[in-house]
Amino acid sequence: MEHAPLPPDLIELQADWQRTYAALAVPRPVHATALRRRLHALSGQLLFHPYWSSPRRLPGARVELRRQARALGRLP
Repeated sequence: MEHAPLPPDLIELQADWQRTYAALAVPRPVHATALRRRLHALSGQLLFHPYWSSPRRLPGARVELRRQARALGRLP
């Protein structure tokens, strides 16, 4: 299925969210409060990104966003 291109800044935001979540998910994370605050801030930025109010977005865009962010995280 062809998806409308996702903005690079949105993909990077999602990748940052996933990295922060992973850092918070380990047992006894270092700087847990700072990580929770960062996760909360990133969640707001993701939710209110201008892409989501554009008419070009597709129903599966959030899933595609997570997939592309995971792929971005695997690059060296």
